[in-house]
Amino acid sequence: MLKEHELEGLSRVLWWGLCTARREPFRRGDIVALRCQEGALPLAERLYAELLRRGLHPVLRLAPTPAMERTLCEQGSPRQLDFIAPGETVFARRLNGTVSLLAPRALTHLEQADPAAVTRMLAATRGIRGILERREALGRYGWTLCVLPTAALARQAGMSPAAYARAAARACLLDRPDPVAAWREVHRRVAAIRARLDALAPREFVIASASCELKIRTGDRRRWIGVSGRNLPSFEIFLSPDWRGTEGVFTADQPCFRQGNLVHGVSLEFRDGRLVRARAREGQAFLRAQLALDPGASRVGEFSLTDRRLSPIDRFMAQTLFDENFGGPYGNCHIALGSAYANTYAGDPRRLNAAARRRLGFNDSALHWDFVNTEPKRVTAILRDGSRMTIYENGEFCAALWGESGVRRQPRPPRVGSPNG
Repeated sequence: MLKEHELEGLSRVLWWGLCTARREPFRRGDIVALRCQEGALPLAERLYAELLRRGLHPVLRLAPTPAMERTLCEQGSPRQLDFIAPGETVFARRLNGTVSLLAPRALTHLEQADPAAVTRMLAATRGIRGILERREALGRYGWTLCVLPTAALARQAGMSPAAYARAAARACLLDRPDPVAAWREVHRRVAAIRARLDALAPREFVIASASCELKIRTGDRRRWIGVSGRNLPSFEIFLSPDWRGTEGVFTADQPCFRQGNLVHGVSLEFRDGRLVRARAREGQAFLRAQLALDPGASRVGEFSLTDRRLSPIDRFMAQTLFDENFGGPYGNCHIALGSAYANTYAGDPRRLNAAARRRLGFNDSALHWDFVNTEPKRVTAILRDGSRMTIYENGEFCAALWGESGVRRQPRPPRVGSPNG
């Protein structure tokens, strides 16, 4: 659905993202996996040629079709759901990079499947992910991913295929004369905001909107990250907090398509860091099955904010990669249940072993599920001396964090009148 010049631009952006995401430069002879769904093959062909040209070894891995996933979940035995092909562990230990190209043909193909089977299929890859996380901490591995527009995504988002393709191209900055240069500028801007947030070193945050009243504890040895090259598009700025300090209620006003299921109207309530109530107007059984995946699945692994002045995404697009970067009139705040990001540790990630993760409150889980709230809100930082500072309001970081002018601004929406809207 993307035009030829947009595919070419996206290929260059993905190479930039892959290089930016990895701490050490790629070297000739490195191995890069191209994991793609069949609708993404035209883009995979371009990336394959690019990787060869740079002296790397691309390895194509085609994803199962929706029908294959449904058959596995409906007919597979527990041993088949847990199965990892011989050689996958060895491959992961040699892998230097991964580019994942998503182009979903269906978004609700597993809604009739047993939620426990879907969850078990997801959990099977946990060991492989652990290997790659350790390689990433050593600087030997990096990854990036993108989503290509499809008819299924357009239909679920309530858009025509052509309109969806234009929105996706705009979200990835492919409408700019030089998309890579545009992403470098976003990277520069976000790096400056992250540095100012790190300098504040707040003890905790309070998120307040019409339906949210949530306290997040920053935790020791934390740093903010964002626009790392790992997700494209990406405009969010986030950290992995100390899960033990989560208190209050968070709601997701955006629907979510996950693992072939639709979940909508989610409300999460926390006490002493633990999820004590989780409700969904739609997809309740699937939500409960996912949250029972392991002990960490019901704890917070990420806290994120997106400034609306950075993100051109202004409508629901039925795909988390776009929706967690929603700009719109009031930006978005989202939290993720499940695994924390080791690269938000403000130290040598190689020292963040299992004992250190537990001591510092970095959550561990096979799950990572983002829940997005786009309401007008105020985020208050409680600093180390007990003073308070509004850092984010109505979709924008405060002037002290935003810094110099120079990024396109949208018309300012009305401000909320109180922390609760």
